[in-house]
Amino acid sequence: MNTSLRHPWKVSPQEAVRIQEKLRKRLRLRTSKAPFKTVAAADASYSRTDEKLFAAFLIFSYPDLTLLETAAARGRSSFPYIPGLLSFREAPILLKAFSKLERHPDVILIDGQGIAHPRSMGIATHLGILLNLPSIGCAKSRLYGKEAEPGLEQGSFVPLLEGEQTLGMIVRTRTGVKPVYVSPGHRMDMEGSVKMVLSLCRGYRIPEPLRQAHILVNQLRVAGK
Repeated sequence: MNTSLRHPWKVSPQEAVRIQEKLRKRLRLRTSKAPFKTVAAADASYSRTDEKLFAAFLIFSYPDLTLLETAAARGRSSFPYIPGLLSFREAPILLKAFSKLERHPDVILIDGQGIAHPRSMGIATHLGILLNLPSIGCAKSRLYGKEAEPGLEQGSFVPLLEGEQTLGMIVRTRTGVKPVYVSPGHRMDMEGSVKMVLSLCRGYRIPEPLRQAHILVNQLRVAGK
């Protein structure tokens, strides 16, 4: 983790926005020149009865997606649910899980937004900047931008726009199934993010690494009741 960028998480919503605006200056969108050999996926799950949070990072070899390592963490949320400030609710527990990994992945895939965010600072961007790793956001729902519908065939995509700005891509990962919302987080570009997400799909709507991360955190949540 880039220790010079560490910041408090128990802050007011106004201070959280100021932190996002400060970190946004570190955002870099670019094509990765080195081939990826590993990919990590991260997800978090909430207890249905209290403020407990469960998080997991899974690292896979790429492109064959052999599971190499798993790390998990649990804790309590210290920040309320506020659209646009999800990272202040989930990032601390995700970083705790990441800190338990023995290796660092080449790229991370997060269940959430990258730059498809009012301040270009979705959780994938926030984590990517703090960890100084290429990151991609892949969300099941839209946070920001104008809704559009890609073609019905797997691999079809259309831009997610806010005015004339392209925030991400709405991507059909499986024929006839609802699309996902893909946006670069940090040290990735739009084209590379979409290609990566599509290359990780194995017959489901959600890319396989994220699907497995989602299964694991839900298992942790159920066991942690």
